[in-house]
Amino acid sequence: MTMARKKVAVLGSTGSIGTQTLDVVSREPEAFEVVGLAAGTGVDKLVEQALRFRPSVVSVATRELADRAAAALPDDIRVVCGGEGLIEVAAGTGADTVVCALTGSVGLASTLAAIDAGAAIALANKETLVTAGHLVMKRAAEKGVPILPVDSEHSAIFQCLNGEDRGAVRRLIVTASGGSFRDRTRDQLRNVTVEDALKHPNWSMGAKVTIDSATMANKGLEVIEAHWLFDLPYEQIDVLLHPESIVHSMVEFADTSVIAQLGNPDMRVPIQYALTYPHRRPSPAQPLDLIKAGSLHFRAIDDERFPCLRLAYAAGKAGGTAPAVFNAANETAVARFLKGELPFLAIETVIERVLSRHDPLPQPDLGAILEADEWARREAAALFAP
Repeated sequence: MTMARKKVAVLGSTGSIGTQTLDVVSREPEAFEVVGLAAGTGVDKLVEQALRFRPSVVSVATRELADRAAAALPDDIRVVCGGEGLIEVAAGTGADTVVCALTGSVGLASTLAAIDAGAAIALANKETLVTAGHLVMKRAAEKGVPILPVDSEHSAIFQCLNGEDRGAVRRLIVTASGGSFRDRTRDQLRNVTVEDALKHPNWSMGAKVTIDSATMANKGLEVIEAHWLFDLPYEQIDVLLHPESIVHSMVEFADTSVIAQLGNPDMRVPIQYALTYPHRRPSPAQPLDLIKAGSLHFRAIDDERFPCLRLAYAAGKAGGTAPAVFNAANETAVARFLKGELPFLAIETVIERVLSRHDPLPQPDLGAILEADEWARREAAALFAP
């Protein structure tokens, strides 16, 4: 099989998903061309990537960082910055596929710009659909642009649904590792440290996502994202605890058949599938040895043990600006925990209190979403402030 060389732009190139995307791309230089890279503050790593892949444009967070990057790069690589820089990389490079791997809601405007430019979206940024799923999916449908999920869970569901009658879907079953503290009681969580929380047993991820895994907020974000990606009500989206992270998710159909996607925990597999869809290519991941894997375990999620998941379902069902408020409060609370300003269990308390103070606005436009986001961050920052 031959495949035309695909032009790829990566938003969030220095993060976990971004670096793994570039690893996938580097293994098949005849299949991919990197035309744009965007990062936040990791200038040194971005410069290293740019010198290796030679994109036409790179972007960083600020003008000062852009000056540093420009001094280290040749003149044929243009350096831009800020929100406008993200949009330039997403929509101004002629990319066929834009990998949206930025952390948080910062990736929303650039994702919409990439859709308007007609690029396929390889989506690894949960917050884009969580905060503005109704806008993003409507815009993608209008432009005829595919949204290809990169999260392992959503990629698994996407693969399980290939060729199937969507009307025959009974439910989606999203699996959850349970994160760093899956076997601890709530009493045992009262004095956990940041270092403890960052020790994920299965996956290699960035700090924010790893904390979200420990609180199960990430699974809540994934449920909301699945609602938009697969156009199903929340009542048809379930979550199961699966400690081995071998079954990445499942779909149950009307005839009670359950189709699952399995594999070793390696994000390069869903990344590659999003880049090469509908084709499958040889992968750098290790093949799954079911004999070695042994038993696979599943158990129900305890809402009292993982209240962030319950709060996410409630925000998703409330709709409007509520999911954006959930996301912003969570981002702020997690950042404060990582800085040592909050204990671990305060993350969920902050989210719940901010949501309780919010009256969701239905069918918000982008401006209203951003206003709700900013309000929630202010509220979350003020709670339990010293």
